[in-house]
Amino acid sequence: MTPVSLTESAKREILDILSKKKIPEGYAVRIGARGSGCSGVSYVLGFDTQKDDDDKYDIDGIEVLISKKDFMHLIGVEVDFVEHEDEQGFVFNA
Repeated sequence: MTPVSLTESAKREILDILSKKKIPEGYAVRIGARGSGCSGVSYVLGFDTQKDDDDKYDIDGIEVLISKKDFMHLIGVEVDFVEHEDEQGFVFNA
């Protein structure tokens, strides 16, 4: 079971970043959750190497790393990438 899903827009942006930013070989997309006090959980996305407590998932050819401690917070989360006139970025829909 893959806890998160990626929209087509998110997949395109991740693949674009991987090709244009020259992310080193052996790195994968890391999706995580951080506690943020009273407001609940905030989500993060970056590029990293696999750690001992990570699970690795293949989502349509994109390697995704998720720490075992973050797994429960990410179940059912959809990662999207949005572009508006005044902003752009990854959005996490829980």
